[in-house]
Amino acid sequence: MRYGFIAALAAFAVVLAPAVKAEDAPKDVTGIFLMSDFPAVTLRPGETSTVSLHLQNYDTKPERLALSVSGVPDGWTATLMGGGQPVQAAMPAANSSVSLELRLDVPKSATMGTQTLTVAAAGVSQNLQLPIAVTLAKDLPAKLTLTPQLPQLRGTSKSSFEYQLGIKNDSGKKLTVSLSAQAPENFDASFTEQYGSQELNAVPVDAGQTKDVKLKVTPPNTAAAGSYKVTARVAAEDASATTDLGLDITGQPRLDVSGREGLVSTRASAGKETSVPVVITNTGTAPADEIQLSGSAPSGWKVTFDPKTIDRIAPNDNKEVQALITPTEKAIAGDYVTTIRAAARGESASSTFRVTVTTSTMWGIAGVGIIGVALLVMVGAVARFGRR
Repeated sequence: MRYGFIAALAAFAVVLAPAVKAEDAPKDVTGIFLMSDFPAVTLRPGETSTVSLHLQNYDTKPERLALSVSGVPDGWTATLMGGGQPVQAAMPAANSSVSLELRLDVPKSATMGTQTLTVAAAGVSQNLQLPIAVTLAKDLPAKLTLTPQLPQLRGTSKSSFEYQLGIKNDSGKKLTVSLSAQAPENFDASFTEQYGSQELNAVPVDAGQTKDVKLKVTPPNTAAAGSYKVTARVAAEDASATTDLGLDITGQPRLDVSGREGLVSTRASAGKETSVPVVITNTGTAPADEIQLSGSAPSGWKVTFDPKTIDRIAPNDNKEVQALITPTEKAIAGDYVTTIRAAARGESASSTFRVTVTTSTMWGIAGVGIIGVALLVMVGAVARFGRR
């Protein structure tokens, strides 16, 4: 009764197995084959592992095949699984396959070395055998893979380039993985957790698991437009993995405001317009377009420009404009500060100019007249009252 139940399970597994299309089958190949993608494996004592198998039928009538495993060392347990259940037989349909697993339970006391187990599938006309080499080792060799989510990013020299990296530990034990990156000169590179800001030098990664981290690369403000390469590296024990990342920096204008020959001071008369030469320089890596000029000065002052805007300044070039500054007529003699600004495409710069104000000539003449009148009045008064 139990035998018939197992056979029914095997037949059911055959029905569920994915069919192989006739056009996918190799030409001039017929028969049933017992195969494994990995017929030689390395295991650790005291653990349970599985080896994937499959029975493939190429253009042959179905046949019931009894399954068995021989050469199992003492203390080991070897079980053939199909559809999640132990099975003793399988029956692959024509141009179909049946997936199987050889589950191995190895005791901790097992002797190190290599053992060969033989999986057999026998029927009326078939007698298939597949040797499986099993090597026992205390520690599997460390193995790491490093995979970027987006390996190529684009931005300006003011951008921060953030790469999402997946670190997979294909080893049989937990590893502490060190992190490093090689970037161009003066570029800053740091690792953080995927959803955190704490900088990392190493991360623990469990056996068979993947850990996501973030690599942040910040170029210097002086970085020229172009393509750059960054190499990320992870390492643990004797294993390491690297991946190349690319960043494309687009040009960015950078403005500077100064006076002619660096002079940022001038003299002005109260109530009179004074022309001050102002030099706008583009020290960036892209042209600066539609540069708007503005100024701020003490209350009542007037600041305009000639011209009001600059169409374009090429990289490493400059243009001179005239800032027309008019102090108020009531401005008291002394030093004042006026700020000149230039802005284009989100880039702006400013500089302060010292303006020394002198009183108007008319006010001087008026003052002299008032003093003269006062003297005449005083002399007249002395002459009149002195005779008395």
